[in-house]
Amino acid sequence: MTDDEVTPALVAELSERVAPRLREHLTLTGLAPWHGLADELGTETLVKCEHQQRTGSFKARGALAKVLTLTNEQRRDGVVTASSGNHGLGVAHALSVLGGRGIVYVPENASPVKVAAIRRFGADTRGEGTDSGVLEGVARKYAAEHGLTYCSPYNDVDVIAGQGTIGVEMLEQAGARGLDAVFVSVGGGGLISGVASVLKRHLPGVRVYGASPAVDAAMAASVRAGRVVAVDAAPTLSDGTAGSVEDGSVTLALCRALVDEWVLVGEAAIRAALRLVIDTEHQLVEGAAAVAVAAALARRGELAGQRVGIVSCGANIAAATLAAALAAA
Repeated sequence: MTDDEVTPALVAELSERVAPRLREHLTLTGLAPWHGLADELGTETLVKCEHQQRTGSFKARGALAKVLTLTNEQRRDGVVTASSGNHGLGVAHALSVLGGRGIVYVPENASPVKVAAIRRFGADTRGEGTDSGVLEGVARKYAAEHGLTYCSPYNDVDVIAGQGTIGVEMLEQAGARGLDAVFVSVGGGGLISGVASVLKRHLPGVRVYGASPAVDAAMAASVRAGRVVAVDAAPTLSDGTAGSVEDGSVTLALCRALVDEWVLVGEAAIRAALRLVIDTEHQLVEGAAAVAVAAALARRGELAGQRVGIVSCGANIAAATLAAALAAA
């Protein structure tokens, strides 16, 4: 599909349609009040706990939504993807549930926790390079050459719609009061495109904040430029959002239409947010989830009196990474 065909209205419609099917296989995560974080923000705060999702990440949704569209033969032949970890884990999980074979290209510096989890679900992993965005082209080419199905981490309307089921659930769980502002971490843009498409369809006044590490914010830069651009990225605790954006990604137009403000946060702020969540909420989250928390804290002055939603996108963090982050915070 082209940018013109993949509209927020279409994504919202597909999200609402696929949501009941995903609930057969995934966890209905809570939209929970985090009182310690609310005290820091000075306003009511509700966190969508996708770090408690199966596979430890929201990515299980989009991957399952895509794999559900495939025939048994396509799944048996094999599904190929590229991922910094969580999407590959989602694809591996979906194939273990529905049946099928998976090949996941991962960067050589991918979290060992995520790579090990992918293998436990039975998928094959192939390490190459350090940029998951570049690996998308490698994986797509391999799939085409071998007649296999490629499953993009974000550049696919079915994947985006799967992530949008988070928005469907948030609407149900927030009730009649709804939400005034929502903070979502952004890598390739699939999560925020799906969530914002659904929320803005039903809550047109909601303000959507896109959150990224300042050292690796390809989508924010691409939105500013009006086209996909490369950035000089540096290592980040938020490995789940790291990497470039695929040329021609449909998420660029969606992000341009849906994201009201971009918040880029430094590594010290990400580490501090991670520590805050652990100390006050006693919840384990990964760096990408801490990015959304850090962004909300950075905008606390403009949130007074609002009902704020934060998507906590994952919990897959290696013990060594966690220890180093907490020691430096």
